[in-house]
Amino acid sequence: MTWHLGRLAAFDTETTGIDVEADRIVTAAVYGLGGGEPVEPHDWFVNPGIAIPEDATKIHKITTEEAQLKGEPADDAADHIADVLAAYARDGATVVGHNVVYDLTLLDRELRRYGLATLQARLGLHPLHVIDTRVLDKHADQFRKRPSKTQGPQQLITLAQVYELPWDDEHAHGASYDALIAARVAHRIGTLAHTARADWPDRIKQVKRPRYGDLNGLSVAELHERQIEWAAEQAAGLQKHFRKSNPDAVVDGSWPIRPWAEPTTTDEPEEATA
Repeated sequence: MTWHLGRLAAFDTETTGIDVEADRIVTAAVYGLGGGEPVEPHDWFVNPGIAIPEDATKIHKITTEEAQLKGEPADDAADHIADVLAAYARDGATVVGHNVVYDLTLLDRELRRYGLATLQARLGLHPLHVIDTRVLDKHADQFRKRPSKTQGPQQLITLAQVYELPWDDEHAHGASYDALIAARVAHRIGTLAHTARADWPDRIKQVKRPRYGDLNGLSVAELHERQIEWAAEQAAGLQKHFRKSNPDAVVDGSWPIRPWAEPTTTDEPEEATA
């Protein structure tokens, strides 16, 4: 079975910000779907334990007060999310999301924050296979330009437009909605990869030097390994671009989970008092 036709665990989070090392989960969704089996929704509404900045609230519409009133404790939520993902992975499902390295890394940091077992620890020797629609799309259509000054070439809304999926602004930036759109994007990309170029839609035929064929016939494990390489290449290209204006710019190309570094402390030991 080719990679886009198997069982998927669509994963997304909405958070307090974009720093995976410091920010927290506010909502999360894991949806089991595909593979000829029923859709299985799992949703979490979380009290992150810190204030939700106004900029984050503008995106997902959740305030600190609402999260405190309705959200479950962050440690319980993180533990349950990881258990659900691990269960799907052990059953052979592939975790799919858009820029999912962010979500998986942030979940990893949440688990470590509360002294809980990481996703890798829960899986033991069982592999975690991941599909990242941002990595796949950027590899397949590497020269796409920004649709507008405010919309990037690999944003989820852009991919929905490119692959002719409906987009609802009211529900966008909700974890369940974004997870499901990412899964549908993955399926569309996989379908194109296994379709003869002559039968592509006209919008895809117009892509400059498309590389959908690189995704053809791969197993999930093979696709996972290719994405490790592609994510690193894409990060290196972005870093090169950023260094034109900032020589110190660094873009981490680790995928699908950024490595954990133990915090260092520079605190001097307290002096003994008489």
